[in-house]
Amino acid sequence: MIAVSLLLVVLAVLGAPLFAIIATSAMVGFKSNDTELMTIALELLSISQMPVLTAIPLFTFAGYLLSESKAPGRLVRLTSAMFGWMPGGLALVCLAACAFFTAFTGASGVTIIALGAILYPALKQDGYSDRFNLGLVTSSGSLGLLFAPSLPIILYGVVAKVSIDDLFRAGILPGLLMLMMLGGYSIWVNRANRKPLSTFSWREVGAALREAIWELPLPFVVLGGIYSGFFAVSEAAAITALYVFIAEVLIYREIALRDLPRIIRESMVLVGGILMILGVSLASTYYMIDAEVPQRLLGLVAELVSSPTSFLILLLLFLLVLGAILDIFSAIVLVVPLILPIAAGFGVNEVHLGIVFLAAMQLGYLTPPVGLNLFIASYRFNKPIMHVYSATFPFLIILMLSVILITFLPELSLLFVSGD
Repeated sequence: MIAVSLLLVVLAVLGAPLFAIIATSAMVGFKSNDTELMTIALELLSISQMPVLTAIPLFTFAGYLLSESKAPGRLVRLTSAMFGWMPGGLALVCLAACAFFTAFTGASGVTIIALGAILYPALKQDGYSDRFNLGLVTSSGSLGLLFAPSLPIILYGVVAKVSIDDLFRAGILPGLLMLMMLGGYSIWVNRANRKPLSTFSWREVGAALREAIWELPLPFVVLGGIYSGFFAVSEAAAITALYVFIAEVLIYREIALRDLPRIIRESMVLVGGILMILGVSLASTYYMIDAEVPQRLLGLVAELVSSPTSFLILLLLFLLVLGAILDIFSAIVLVVPLILPIAAGFGVNEVHLGIVFLAAMQLGYLTPPVGLNLFIASYRFNKPIMHVYSATFPFLIILMLSVILITFLPELSLLFVSGD
């Protein structure tokens, strides 16, 4: 058993598909307990009984349509017109635009690629230092994961069996806290170069609004419907996909009908990978519950910590390390089933736990040595990876401070959650 476990770890390090590693570990566990291997197939089929999972392909498809269109350019123009007149306004534009785009695409790497080509040279032209520009664009790519309709939030809700509507509401204030702290730092560090991007012009605001007129209602209709409880998450996903299709394909006509099969294929490859990992992880979770792994972990943790505060400190340290070596989707399906019962034993609210988990894992995109956004930015802007590490380090520290506040101030997460 130990030899098999070591072999699976080696295969994972060498790049074997994650779903194969998880499925193999589940089969080995079931075999050792004389449990029918058909359980794995049944767990794979069980995900079809989760109606909320329809939101994942629909939101992913909508995000891919937005990234393929000229929506990023319209978004930057609109935010520039509204905030560019402020000192340090372009840095704030970068943060706001990236957070909005990441929330809808669910992929921070896509944000760096789609918006980086626009924002990075604009920041340079406006007089910001190259090091600051690189750090800002790279770190901004991970913002927005706490805002609806972020895919990690949906996946966490499915795995943890927590209300996704509550998670969407819980992410509002923590997400805004991250934005404000990065925005404040960006303005302070550029206090010697505080010239506005442009003078405020109602004409430019009007022109930017007219240009983006068909995309502007999207966040208000979708997010308003989710937060108010008028839409279920799956219904909001369907409305989002349909609306984005009509706007980008039929009205703006920036995406040709002949390109739709390619976009659908690319987006569904991502969805298929997520669902495959989710299915086999449910089987693995079933084995761990049957083998009483959560109870054993709870007993071990109970020997190390004695209060919810000490548990949260230990959890935060664990998640910071985990985020540096594992992507957020894999971490959700692998780790959440283990820490949920332990957190419940210490009285930690499951919704608050979800926001802490996602906020801490968000740092993984920026944490050396294997933070995904670091490598994407290095490739996209043709910069040495060590230079990217150095440029993003101050932003990583600011985000880490915000995660600490989110962890130990549960009111930030629970203020808008019903029943709390």
